[in-house]
Amino acid sequence: MSKFQSEVEAIDALCLSYKEITKEISKVIVGQDDVVKAVLIAVFSNGHCLLVGVPGLAKTLLVQTVSRVLDLSFNRIQFTPDLMPSDIIGSEILGEERVFKFIKGPVFANIILADEINRTPPKTQAALLEAMQEKAVTAAGVTHALPKPFFVLATQNPIEQEGTYPLPEAQLDRFMFNVSLDYPSFEDEIAIVKNTTGTKVQDLKKIINAEQISYFQQLVRNIPVTDHVVEYAVAMVAKTRPQGAMATDTVKKYITWGAGPRASQFLVVGAKCHAAIHGKYSPDMEDVQAVAIAILRHRMVRNYKAEAEGISIEDIIRGLF
Repeated sequence: MSKFQSEVEAIDALCLSYKEITKEISKVIVGQDDVVKAVLIAVFSNGHCLLVGVPGLAKTLLVQTVSRVLDLSFNRIQFTPDLMPSDIIGSEILGEERVFKFIKGPVFANIILADEINRTPPKTQAALLEAMQEKAVTAAGVTHALPKPFFVLATQNPIEQEGTYPLPEAQLDRFMFNVSLDYPSFEDEIAIVKNTTGTKVQDLKKIINAEQISYFQQLVRNIPVTDHVVEYAVAMVAKTRPQGAMATDTVKKYITWGAGPRASQFLVVGAKCHAAIHGKYSPDMEDVQAVAIAILRHRMVRNYKAEAEGISIEDIIRGLF
């Protein structure tokens, strides 16, 4: 992937690829433009994504469609209370030659859909989160690298919380984005019903492949960013900490716990990618704001006062801009 003469050409190519990818995905996914953008930014930023939404909002279809358009391997893991870590990462079995061999689990794919991750016990959640962090799994003392690129899109159902195991804040922090899915508009739902109740199957083109994605991930990291944009991102995160000197009055009143340094890192990388897919060669403060809500939403803990007064976490984050 060294065909580009300069980073400017490479960013132009990423911007063009992004437009082609979203155009192709829109053939199948209707009315979820912001969600598609967040997923693609996470992919090109080498991060992971948590999708929160009620059943039936095409979360699985979205991930399958993205994997087809990006020409990546895809596995879906349905998380249940009896799922074991070995059901995800794989296990050692005794072969015919009386030698143990490792049988790879479903985590060995480019894109993993961890469906209803809060339905499985912490031990199994931890096995997936370790793979997300290390990009490798260890079995019987042997480390097995996961394919590149590796991207986890986990889903959580915000209703029916009985019998679930919510992810602790430290584990939520592993996800770059927390993306909230809402019901489609009336017009979009009409289009969805028309598209999905017939026999026509959309033929999707493969726009880019794994090698190109890995190149673009490195490109995003190399995009220059000015000191004042970095300082703006770090200051925004510092304002979320109610015990900190930079905390706003609203944060002190309504927030129990704020975001850590990983949020600052993701804000800068996310802003770089957001700028690149829109044809800009360096991010500005608007790019930081564009990714801030999805990055900070799951890293801030509201107190009871905020819940009682109906103050949403999104309102508090917008107040930091």
